[in-house]
Amino acid sequence: MSDALDPRKLIAEAVGTFTLTFAGVGAIVLAAGNANIGLLETALAQGLAVAVMFSALAAVSGGHFNPAVTAAMWVTRRMDSLGALGYVVAQLAGAVTAALVLTLLYPEGLRVAANLGTPSLGPTVDLLPGIGIEAVLTFFLVIVFFGTAIDARAPKIGGLAIGLTITADILAGGPLTGAAMNPARAFGPALLSGSWDDHLVWWIGPIIGGVVAGLLYHYVFSEEAK
Repeated sequence: MSDALDPRKLIAEAVGTFTLTFAGVGAIVLAAGNANIGLLETALAQGLAVAVMFSALAAVSGGHFNPAVTAAMWVTRRMDSLGALGYVVAQLAGAVTAALVLTLLYPEGLRVAANLGTPSLGPTVDLLPGIGIEAVLTFFLVIVFFGTAIDARAPKIGGLAIGLTITADILAGGPLTGAAMNPARAFGPALLSGSWDDHLVWWIGPIIGGVVAGLLYHYVFSEEAK
């Protein structure tokens, strides 16, 4: 059995993705009914969620919490195919569970108004630019992940840099694509809300951005590339 299929690792990935989705979607839902909660607050909710859960669980599973990160780890041969598949399934399960809990506990009016935090393209953004934006934002996220969590030369700063990258990305792209940067984060709310418009944007863009970032770091920046 692949070491990545260790149940402890899969549970850690599910819990981390649950936390990211619950915090991010929860903040978006609350923003629908509170003018004092805006883009900065929702960006911080997601960035802080990842920062604290990476710091708590990276020692167990590596702290991916995102199929795009797992794809980057797989394409650079840091994970085998079975292990990567197990991680993605766990991440999707965590995101769906978070969306289900939010559906059960949060006020219906706010959930409907926010479409349960399901990412969507802005009114001036078409499909291909949306994919491009998600790819660029995810590239930033994964290059920081490799530089701070994978590289042995990295500063030991926990999940701070990764969380701050998510926050910055949401501030830069949130109004355009939702800045999900994470297929699981998009999938959970979409499944519970039934909103699948342009859903492939949040699979194709993040996977492309994550894979490109992983390959660049592995073959150009890493110690092995010397």
